[in-house]
Amino acid sequence: MVNMVLNILFVCYENICRSPMAEGVFRWYALTEGLAHCITVASAGTRSYQRGSFPDERAVAAASGFGIDISPIRARCIDELDLGQFDWIFVMDHENYEDVGLITGFAGRPQVRLVMSFVPGRHNEEIADPYYGTERDFRRVMDDLFLASSHILPALAELHRFPEAADA
Repeated sequence: MVNMVLNILFVCYENICRSPMAEGVFRWYALTEGLAHCITVASAGTRSYQRGSFPDERAVAAASGFGIDISPIRARCIDELDLGQFDWIFVMDHENYEDVGLITGFAGRPQVRLVMSFVPGRHNEEIADPYYGTERDFRRVMDDLFLASSHILPALAELHRFPEAADA
């Protein structure tokens, strides 16, 4: 059976750096590949300390450097969401993986994976939190997220047999 819309969630610690960047990159990538009609993308954090906050200004600047606007995203916590509504949850690090897994029970739906899990040779790597770093660290996160998205989207398109791109 063809799944017409796939629901994707990206998760990091507080949803102000990595996961909103991932949300923006993946949404952009799906749009660029003509698959935006097949996917919904969201992000959240495993902690609620920043609930309602804007993304970190350095994350906004790094994404903006690629023409991606993540400024409308507001931090939210996974405890606000029904994680069962998502088909795939991509986490940034092993701690996020454990936190999400405790909630989902690693039951197979949703699928919970490290965001780099589809990248050959990097399947067990984490996306380092750039919060205490420099603009270069935020750029490195963007580069990794573009790389991850370039492997995730085609794999999901094949796995879920996405319908052809909508006519423009």
